[in-house]
Amino acid sequence: MSIEAEALLQEAKESIEAAQNYRSELQQRLHGLSQARKQVRGSSSQAREGLKRHFSELQTAVTRLLTERLSVLLSEVDVIEQDSVRPLDDCQKLIEHGVNTADELLREGEVAIRCGLGEKEDLLGCFTKKALQIHLDSLPEVPVLVDVPCVSAQLDDSLLYAVRDRVSRHGSVSSHPPVQIEELQERPGSVLVRWCKVDDEFAVQDYRLQYRRSVSGQYEDTYIGPEQEFLVLHLDPHTDHLFRVCARGEGRTEWSPWSVPQTGYTTLAPHEWCPGSEGYILSSRRNIAMRSDSSPSKAGVLYSNAPTYFCGQTLTFKISATGQVDKRDSIGVCVGCEGEAESLQRDQAVCISTNGAVFVNGKEMTNQLPSITLGSAVTFDMEVVNLLPISNNNNLSDGGNFKLRVTIGSGNREVVFDWLLDQGVDCLFFGCSLAHPGWKVLVF
Repeated sequence: MSIEAEALLQEAKESIEAAQNYRSELQQRLHGLSQARKQVRGSSSQAREGLKRHFSELQTAVTRLLTERLSVLLSEVDVIEQDSVRPLDDCQKLIEHGVNTADELLREGEVAIRCGLGEKEDLLGCFTKKALQIHLDSLPEVPVLVDVPCVSAQLDDSLLYAVRDRVSRHGSVSSHPPVQIEELQERPGSVLVRWCKVDDEFAVQDYRLQYRRSVSGQYEDTYIGPEQEFLVLHLDPHTDHLFRVCARGEGRTEWSPWSVPQTGYTTLAPHEWCPGSEGYILSSRRNIAMRSDSSPSKAGVLYSNAPTYFCGQTLTFKISATGQVDKRDSIGVCVGCEGEAESLQRDQAVCISTNGAVFVNGKEMTNQLPSITLGSAVTFDMEVVNLLPISNNNNLSDGGNFKLRVTIGSGNREVVFDWLLDQGVDCLFFGCSLAHPGWKVLVF
């Protein structure tokens, strides 16, 4: 084959490869469009059903309230009517009794006048005596109309205007929520969720973060507050979880629409304390260690179950209970486990004591952090800084001059220093030594 033919063949192969890549990119974009259309259709359907359900429930509730109020008002009318008619009925009975008495007296009078002369005197005498007993000049008092209740209903038309105004402003439809998840960062046994406000006109008072397993389960609240990031703990590694966030405006009680759910997971095993260590009691998840009084004189160092801390991560110790402070106390990280060590204030380790002193390879630094108290959070951040190439293959285990830049934070202060090691490491143990009982330390 000639050189010209080979060039044409190579050009054809490159064109075919480019066409394949082009088709693959277009197919990915078609998939993205399909997902976008699915989101629009699905969210519109959910919003439509939510509106119908809400207004149906609202209509039922308002009808019930109006019916209950009408019943109360009708009952008040009935009570007023009964209380007002009762004395009128009594007065009517008294008057009717008088009319009957007068009719009877009239009949007796007519009989006395028409009777014969022999009986007339006696009958007229009895009639006159009876007429005097009836007190014909005494009449019962009938109330005038102004003194009789005239029942009426006062209905304020302003309620209708107020309801119409509130209904016209009730609910809203938005195409985008005011807050969206910005980043999902895996951590050991957890995921750090960061979010941001995308609507500049929405004044946020609180955020609300929820999560659930992506395959099943219900969303559950994991954080409500003003911060824009939160570390969701106790997540199983290699398991997808869905995260969503919403916000509540200043002076409002209702929450905004939810953000678009984002899928996140962690491949990192959770930090755990080593079980079976004398003088310490661990929680069921082994992420909380409590210094017990079972071995008050000597407990040694409680190490992690494995070297699960990697450079570039943030290791946090949260103090949820305190005991007596001792200068031998230490919380920190180390290269390996030394079973006979009483403290991390030793070689191949960096730590902070409960009094705030910082130790590097067993030597106390001049810089000091605040003393550790109830609620304190101590953080360790490390990054690799090589003085010399470790080896031709850049293998950390081959030895050589090696250092880590360490940042320890506690309270509102932090110290930064370089930790020189005689061999390279890619993962570290963490540990604590607490001389007195009562301390409780959560690691994440």
